[in-house]
Amino acid sequence: MNRRVQRGHLAFATGLDAEHIAMAALELDGWRILGRRLRTQAGEVDMVAEKEGLLAVIEVKHRPTLAGAAAALGRRQQVRLMAAAEVLLAENPAWGANGVRFDVVVVDRHGAVRRIADAFRLMG
Repeated sequence: MNRRVQRGHLAFATGLDAEHIAMAALELDGWRILGRRLRTQAGEVDMVAEKEGLLAVIEVKHRPTLAGAAAALGRRQQVRLMAAAEVLLAENPAWGANGVRFDVVVVDRHGAVRRIADAFRLMG
């Protein structure tokens, strides 16, 4: 196996670990996970969670530092997440009775977790 493929496998495994860490942190905070790794024709959503009728579409980012992870979500990916969320909401009309927001959960190399609530919005 060449180095590039090895790095890809490691990145995939590290990303899955970060998603598990993020999911555990959200559940400890009272969120109910409705779905993980949800694929739509517009793209994939890492996680969807609900708390008191509020739906959070969640992107998980893992980097060596929390700041690096927080800076890793670009505008193009935000647009893709919004499009994927529209598909999911159309398929699940009961979701988000009290609103929908986009959260980013960042995880650093040590497993520290921070949630950036309402991280971005659809710009008109």
